[in-house]
Amino acid sequence: MLRSMNEIIELARGKSKVIAIAGAEDKEALKAVYEARELGVSAILFGKKAVVEENLEELGYEYPIVNCETEEEASRMAVKYVSEGKAHIVMKGLVKTSTLLKAVLDKEYGLRTERLLSHVAVVEVPGVNRLIFITDGGMVIRPTLEQKVQIIENAVGVARKLGYEMPKVALIAAVETVNPDMPETLEAAILTKMSERGQIKGCKIDGPLGIDNALSVYAAEVKGVKGEVAGHADILVVPDIHSGNFLGKSAVYFANGRIAGIIAGARAPVIVISRADTSDSKFVSIALAVALA
Repeated sequence: MLRSMNEIIELARGKSKVIAIAGAEDKEALKAVYEARELGVSAILFGKKAVVEENLEELGYEYPIVNCETEEEASRMAVKYVSEGKAHIVMKGLVKTSTLLKAVLDKEYGLRTERLLSHVAVVEVPGVNRLIFITDGGMVIRPTLEQKVQIIENAVGVARKLGYEMPKVALIAAVETVNPDMPETLEAAILTKMSERGQIKGCKIDGPLGIDNALSVYAAEVKGVKGEVAGHADILVVPDIHSGNFLGKSAVYFANGRIAGIIAGARAPVIVISRADTSDSKFVSIALAVALA
């Protein structure tokens, strides 16, 4: 079990990974990678060479540049370098997310797998004694039952790479009882049964669970919710992108927490950083990707 974001930073330190930045005209992306140099991270920049060189000179940085005239070319070349082993992580710069992900999913470059791409956030919240994984608050808008299976598998894969032998997965809903008027609770019950029968491996799953009895032993005891996951959840699987997005951001803006995020499901980690993210969030997202690469 990881208890703080600093443990992820230590897992990443010294791994000497190379990040391919698609759309390296973005100064904020350049700053984020430069700040992560203490981890042993380096970068290759893909974008319009003249613009990137001007930004590097202004910032006082030095990185190799691959000239790309369009967003599509920058995305393709960044993914190609990772596919060929010249870099280890794909990072979004000044390109549309959809353009970058189209390149990631292109069969020609070998990063695509049979799995769905999904977003996995890791949050550190004051008062909670462990890191919490949240999925999917960034990719799949309203996942089907089949997609939820893959979302769970992606998040479990991330957790296991970080050292979790058997992560505990809570399927979050407004209530912890199955209600036919709430389809999310029905799907949670089905996924729990699938886990019990070995159809979803490498984790313990329970649901539906309210977020209180997923995280708090006290809340689980008061409500009479029993099981290995109740009160001890490592991974929270939310019903849709809205709830996941709200939950992750509320950890930062309401509770002064820390958040890192990556896109999982490809053969290499993909970092999609928002300009609104704090410098700390950008740094720990890079650390998370490096730890997983």
